[in-house]
Amino acid sequence: MNISTQSTDTAEHNTVLAGDQIEKSISGPSGKLTILHALDIQVHSGEAVAIVGPSGSGKSTLLGILAGLDTPTNGTVQMLGENLNALDEDERARLRAGKVGFVFQSFQLLPGLTALENVMLPLELANADDASERAMHMLEQVGLADRSTHQPLQLSGGEQQRVAIARAFVAKPALLFADEPTGNLDSATGHKITDLMFSLQEDLGSALVLVTHDDTLALRCDRRLRMGDGKLAVL
Repeated sequence: MNISTQSTDTAEHNTVLAGDQIEKSISGPSGKLTILHALDIQVHSGEAVAIVGPSGSGKSTLLGILAGLDTPTNGTVQMLGENLNALDEDERARLRAGKVGFVFQSFQLLPGLTALENVMLPLELANADDASERAMHMLEQVGLADRSTHQPLQLSGGEQQRVAIARAFVAKPALLFADEPTGNLDSATGHKITDLMFSLQEDLGSALVLVTHDDTLALRCDRRLRMGDGKLAVL
């Protein structure tokens, strides 16, 4: 195992995510193309891990596999004690419901729903009885209580990302995945979004896996891994 990409602080934290010998290959015009080369990674409760690297290095592909949104060609992923390889798509979705949050560069809000309804979605998927109250409380925490009835197109980019962060954290997830969360924002707004995300992550004790090309953003994480040529190296 490539222990350089593993946290050594195993005594105090439980492992919430582990990838073992993860490989991803696709068929191209010239034959087999390997995107990820037998990667090992562990993430423990409460820690923030950044995966950095240039566009096309495979970091978003790795994130998708670790989140159970894609499947590896070889290797295994353990999430919250469950082997994702043994689960079908619906079972992986049920595992994530209420336990895993996502923040994407493109926000991924549903355009026909209000800010409040977008934030309520993870709670409704987890069959929470108090979805509306908890969603409104989270909107208050991100400073958007007065925008709760607005739809995404009525919000600025920064406001949309704050709604996305509220949605990601509303169920108090054990694990959060963030893919270039400030990529579509100007520098000033991006700093505010970053502060908000790390503040909530620390308050709730969620583990964070952050994919970014921004080294400054990565420096805010507990550990930093660099993706290059389909392999991970510790920074």
